[in-house]
Amino acid sequence: MAVRPKLSFLPISHCVQNALVGVLSALIPGVAPAAQKHALHSPPQQRIAVAPNQHGFERLPSRKAFYPWGFNYGNHGRLIEDFWVQHWSTVARDFRNMRALGANVVRVHLQFGKFMLAPDKPNPVSFELLSRLLRLARKNQLYLDLTGLACYRVSDTPKWYNAMNDRHRWTAQANFWRTIAATCAKSHAVFCYDLINEPLVPASRRKPGKWQPKSSFGGYDFLQFIALNPGHANRARLAVRWIDAMKRAIRSRDPKTLITVGLLPWIPKWGWFSGFIPRVIAPHLSFISIHIYPQSKDLNQAMDVLHRCAVGKPVVIEETFPLSCTAAEERHFLLASRSIACGWMGHYDGLTLKDYHNLSLEHRLTVGDAIYRSFEKMFVQLKPDFVPR
Repeated sequence: MAVRPKLSFLPISHCVQNALVGVLSALIPGVAPAAQKHALHSPPQQRIAVAPNQHGFERLPSRKAFYPWGFNYGNHGRLIEDFWVQHWSTVARDFRNMRALGANVVRVHLQFGKFMLAPDKPNPVSFELLSRLLRLARKNQLYLDLTGLACYRVSDTPKWYNAMNDRHRWTAQANFWRTIAATCAKSHAVFCYDLINEPLVPASRRKPGKWQPKSSFGGYDFLQFIALNPGHANRARLAVRWIDAMKRAIRSRDPKTLITVGLLPWIPKWGWFSGFIPRVIAPHLSFISIHIYPQSKDLNQAMDVLHRCAVGKPVVIEETFPLSCTAAEERHFLLASRSIACGWMGHYDGLTLKDYHNLSLEHRLTVGDAIYRSFEKMFVQLKPDFVPR
């Protein structure tokens, strides 16, 4: 077995660049098989919609409540496009394992450069694999959070894409989403389209080609500007204009699937420095998605962030993990978050509780492995409290 990196959080965002904290609890063997047995009794897959009260989700046509409970998907620090062509069996195995752990949603990050050969030319290979992923999700009773326009790896981002001006780039991005929506419109396996991960609105004009702030974390840059030349536009209104442009492209092919944006959190020192303000963008989205990593040094801040997202739409914590806090502190935050949030997603990196248990027996469990293990254990144990049957 190849040596794994000490810590390969993918795709964990730039906002979590804090020190690892805490000694994590030991594994209780046998949890995963129990979760697998529980996962076999799932209702037929139905389309997910926002509930009439605007505080949660429901399946249609049954009207049964739906609580997103899942993972951001990675495998040993890799993006899905790194291996799904040659090693589809790895994807299939991971989806079975995530379902066995109790997930009902998997967030998949799609890089623009892998899906578009030119501004108006989709890559047929990638879109065929996306169709295959829809079938795999349906087979495993999983819903997909499809996060698009990713430019996480510099080498995977076309030079022609970064050379574009704002107008041409928006057009290319709309083409991406139009084709994604056309591919997925007839499938009930898509929970939502997440327009982009952690976008930024520039406060002033940026140099040509500088679409990312060079915020590398683990070799990936998770942030991206939606414009280079904001002109005299209000930052929050420019965010709305961009959302509406992507939304029109999607709705031209798919009139029903939910739409959101993966937001950087509110920070006391900077506020909503991304320019994407929940109360402003909420009317233009199906629900609010926020990324929150509690910090041991200020645990109250995590709940403060969440309260600021309560703006009349469902709230999903699309990324969270005990990266900057202990497992016990993460657990406390998750339980407290139920007063506002109605969906939660952690991280999966290709190994199950049994795998981590075996690594521990072999004395090969790294700090990163231990953190993943602690979260998976918590994920299985807490599911009954977050996903009522």
